[in-house]
Amino acid sequence: MTAVTAAAALSLGVGSAAQAAPHSVDVAASGAAASTTDSPNPFAAAELDGLQARQVTMWHAGQPLSHWVLTLDEETATRSYTGGVFFLYAPATGDRGWFRNLDLMASTVKDPRQVTIADAQFVNSHPRVEVRYGDPAQPDLARTVATSTIWM
Repeated sequence: MTAVTAAAALSLGVGSAAQAAPHSVDVAASGAAASTTDSPNPFAAAELDGLQARQVTMWHAGQPLSHWVLTLDEETATRSYTGGVFFLYAPATGDRGWFRNLDLMASTVKDPRQVTIADAQFVNSHPRVEVRYGDPAQPDLARTVATSTIWM
């Protein structure tokens, strides 16, 4: 888990989950994001297929906390998916990643709009990371719907 994700999770705390209202800002569409920091995109080195890098802002106690995430692009998110769940998988090592679902971490999500990858360290430490759809217990049979590739 990156320091930003850990700090966000810790700063929100268990009791404040109801107070934290996520607000997504599409930097490409708006040109700028309301942010407490102007941090560079940690996913800039990755070649994305079916994914997009977005800067998102979560509001905690009236203060913005901005960070970068990967989400499914519009075309991939609007496809039809039935009979499985989304999970994050590094095929070279078999490692599993996490999605951020509001202020919680989840190993799987059912809705394509919930695919939110906030762990830049996981993405950048594996040559290829895939968002797969199917049964996480059988990753080789699951469908790859999006990828992030780091050419090393």
